[in-house]
Amino acid sequence: MEYTDEEILALLHDQDAKGMEILFKKYYEQLCLSGYRYIRDKQKVEDIVQELFYELWKKRANINITSSLNSYLKTAVRNRSFNFIKSQRIDFAEEEELKSFTSGENTTQEDMETTELETYINSVIDSLPEKCRMVFVLSRIDELSYKEIAEKLQISTKTVENQISKALKILRVKVSEFRERM
Repeated sequence: MEYTDEEILALLHDQDAKGMEILFKKYYEQLCLSGYRYIRDKQKVEDIVQELFYELWKKRANINITSSLNSYLKTAVRNRSFNFIKSQRIDFAEEEELKSFTSGENTTQEDMETTELETYINSVIDSLPEKCRMVFVLSRIDELSYKEIAEKLQISTKTVENQISKALKILRVKVSEFRERM
Protein backbone atom coordinates (compact mmCIF):
# COMPACT_ATOMS: atom_id res chain seq x y z
CA MET A 1 0.00 0.00 0.00
CA GLU A 2 1.27 3.44 -0.93
CA TYR A 3 0.94 5.99 1.87
CA THR A 4 0.57 9.71 1.29
CA ASP A 5 2.84 12.12 3.11
CA GLU A 6 -0.12 13.25 5.23
CA GLU A 7 -0.82 9.66 6.29
CA ILE A 8 2.84 9.11 7.16
CA LEU A 9 2.93 12.29 9.25
CA ALA A 10 -0.29 11.28 10.99
CA LEU A 11 1.26 7.92 11.89
CA LEU A 12 4.33 9.71 13.25
CA HIS A 13 2.20 12.11 15.29
CA ASP A 14 0.43 9.07 16.75
CA GLN A 15 3.88 7.80 17.84
CA ASP A 16 3.54 4.81 15.52
CA ALA A 17 6.85 3.16 14.59
CA LYS A 18 5.23 2.01 11.35
CA GLY A 19 5.12 5.66 10.23
CA MET A 20 8.88 5.95 10.63
CA GLU A 21 9.43 2.68 8.81
CA ILE A 22 7.28 3.83 5.88
CA LEU A 23 8.98 7.25 5.86
CA PHE A 24 12.40 5.60 5.88
CA LYS A 25 11.58 3.19 3.04
CA LYS A 26 10.00 5.93 0.94
CA TYR A 27 12.70 8.60 1.31
CA TYR A 28 15.99 7.12 2.53
CA GLU A 29 17.54 6.32 -0.85
CA GLN A 30 16.59 9.59 -2.54
CA LEU A 31 17.79 11.62 0.47
CA CYS A 32 21.15 9.83 0.31
CA LEU A 33 21.38 10.64 -3.40
CA SER A 34 20.47 14.25 -2.64
CA GLY A 35 23.13 14.51 0.09
CA TYR A 36 25.74 12.92 -2.14
CA ARG A 37 25.47 15.95 -4.45
CA TYR A 38 27.05 18.01 -1.65
CA ILE A 39 29.28 15.51 0.11
CA ARG A 40 31.03 12.89 -1.98
CA ASP A 41 31.36 10.50 0.95
CA LYS A 42 28.73 7.76 0.91
CA GLN A 43 29.21 6.81 4.57
CA LYS A 44 28.99 10.40 5.82
CA VAL A 45 25.88 11.06 3.73
CA GLU A 46 24.24 7.93 5.13
CA ASP A 47 25.14 9.12 8.64
CA ILE A 48 23.58 12.53 7.96
CA VAL A 49 20.37 11.00 6.61
CA GLN A 50 20.13 8.52 9.49
CA GLU A 51 20.67 11.35 12.00
CA LEU A 52 17.84 13.26 10.30
CA PHE A 53 15.50 10.28 10.69
CA TYR A 54 16.57 9.91 14.32
CA GLU A 55 15.78 13.59 14.99
CA LEU A 56 12.41 13.21 13.27
CA TRP A 57 11.64 10.21 15.47
CA LYS A 58 12.60 12.11 18.63
CA LYS A 59 10.43 15.09 17.63
CA ARG A 60 7.65 13.08 15.99
CA ALA A 61 4.90 14.30 18.32
CA ASN A 62 5.67 17.95 17.57
CA ILE A 63 6.47 17.82 13.85
CA ASN A 64 4.75 20.60 11.91
CA ILE A 65 5.70 20.49 8.25
CA THR A 66 3.95 23.13 6.15
CA SER A 67 5.67 22.46 2.83
CA SER A 68 5.79 19.12 1.05
CA LEU A 69 7.45 16.38 3.06
CA ASN A 70 9.85 15.70 0.19
CA SER A 71 10.96 19.36 0.10
CA TYR A 72 11.29 19.49 3.87
CA LEU A 73 13.48 16.39 3.99
CA LYS A 74 15.68 17.45 1.05
CA THR A 75 16.18 20.89 2.58
CA ALA A 76 17.07 19.29 5.91
CA VAL A 77 19.65 17.04 4.22
CA ARG A 78 21.07 19.98 2.28
CA ASN A 79 21.39 22.11 5.42
CA ARG A 80 22.95 19.27 7.40
CA SER A 81 25.38 18.65 4.52
CA PHE A 82 26.37 22.32 4.48
CA ASN A 83 26.84 22.24 8.24
CA PHE A 84 29.07 19.20 7.89
CA ILE A 85 31.14 20.91 5.18
CA LYS A 86 31.43 23.99 7.37
CA SER A 87 32.57 21.92 10.35
CA GLN A 88 35.21 20.22 8.22
CA ARG A 89 36.63 23.57 7.18
CA ILE A 90 36.82 24.65 10.81
CA ASP A 91 38.59 21.43 11.78
CA PHE A 92 41.05 21.95 8.96
CA ALA A 93 41.81 25.49 10.09
CA GLU A 94 42.21 24.38 13.69
CA GLU A 95 44.82 21.83 12.68
CA GLU A 96 46.84 24.71 11.16
CA GLU A 97 47.45 22.75 8.00
CA LEU A 98 46.24 25.82 6.19
CA LYS A 99 49.54 27.56 6.91
CA SER A 100 51.45 25.00 4.88
CA PHE A 101 49.46 25.85 1.75
CA THR A 102 50.41 29.32 0.62
CA SER A 103 48.76 29.06 -2.80
CA GLY A 104 45.67 27.38 -1.29
CA GLU A 105 44.72 30.37 0.84
CA ASN A 106 42.79 32.08 -1.94
CA THR A 107 40.90 28.89 -2.73
CA THR A 108 39.99 28.43 0.92
CA GLN A 109 38.86 32.05 1.13
CA GLU A 110 36.78 31.59 -2.02
CA ASP A 111 35.30 28.38 -0.60
CA MET A 112 34.34 30.17 2.60
CA GLU A 113 32.78 33.04 0.64
CA THR A 114 30.87 30.54 -1.49
CA THR A 115 29.58 28.76 1.62
CA GLU A 116 28.60 32.09 3.14
CA LEU A 117 26.78 33.04 -0.07
CA GLU A 118 25.00 29.67 -0.19
CA THR A 119 23.86 30.12 3.40
CA TYR A 120 22.63 33.62 2.59
CA ILE A 121 20.78 32.40 -0.53
CA ASN A 122 19.10 29.69 1.53
CA SER A 123 17.95 32.29 4.06
CA VAL A 124 16.60 34.46 1.23
CA ILE A 125 14.74 31.45 -0.19
CA ASP A 126 13.32 30.70 3.26
CA SER A 127 12.11 34.31 3.54
CA LEU A 128 10.28 34.33 0.18
CA PRO A 129 6.48 34.64 0.36
CA GLU A 130 5.05 31.17 1.05
CA LYS A 131 3.56 30.46 -2.39
CA CYS A 132 6.61 31.87 -4.15
CA ARG A 133 8.98 29.82 -1.94
CA MET A 134 6.98 26.64 -2.45
CA VAL A 135 7.00 27.01 -6.24
CA PHE A 136 10.70 27.91 -6.28
CA VAL A 137 11.68 24.95 -4.08
CA LEU A 138 9.63 22.54 -6.18
CA SER A 139 11.31 23.87 -9.31
CA ARG A 140 14.92 24.32 -8.25
CA ILE A 141 15.38 21.81 -5.43
CA ASP A 142 12.88 19.07 -6.26
CA GLU A 143 13.55 19.67 -9.97
CA LEU A 144 9.91 19.45 -11.01
CA SER A 145 8.79 20.90 -14.33
CA TYR A 146 6.49 23.91 -14.40
CA LYS A 147 3.67 21.63 -15.53
CA GLU A 148 4.28 19.19 -12.65
CA ILE A 149 4.33 22.06 -10.15
CA ALA A 150 1.10 23.48 -11.59
CA GLU A 151 -0.61 20.09 -11.27
CA LYS A 152 0.74 19.47 -7.78
CA LEU A 153 -0.32 22.89 -6.46
CA GLN A 154 -3.46 23.10 -8.64
CA ILE A 155 -2.43 26.40 -10.21
CA SER A 156 -1.77 27.44 -13.81
CA THR A 157 1.65 27.08 -15.43
CA LYS A 158 1.55 30.85 -15.99
CA THR A 159 1.27 31.33 -12.21
CA VAL A 160 4.25 29.01 -11.76
CA GLU A 161 6.24 31.07 -14.27
CA ASN A 162 5.29 34.30 -12.49
CA GLN A 163 6.26 32.95 -9.08
CA ILE A 164 9.62 31.67 -10.37
CA SER A 165 10.22 35.02 -12.02
CA LYS A 166 9.37 36.82 -8.77
CA ALA A 167 11.69 34.54 -6.75
CA LEU A 168 14.57 35.01 -9.18
CA LYS A 169 14.12 38.78 -9.16
CA ILE A 170 14.22 38.87 -5.35
CA LEU A 171 17.26 36.58 -5.31
CA ARG A 172 19.12 38.73 -7.86
CA VAL A 173 18.53 41.88 -5.83
CA LYS A 174 19.46 40.27 -2.50
CA VAL A 175 22.58 38.55 -3.88
CA SER A 176 23.67 41.81 -5.48
CA GLU A 177 23.27 43.60 -2.12
CA PHE A 178 25.15 40.79 -0.39
CA ARG A 179 28.07 40.99 -2.82
CA GLU A 180 28.30 44.76 -2.37
CA ARG A 181 28.73 44.23 1.38
CA MET A 182 31.57 41.75 0.89
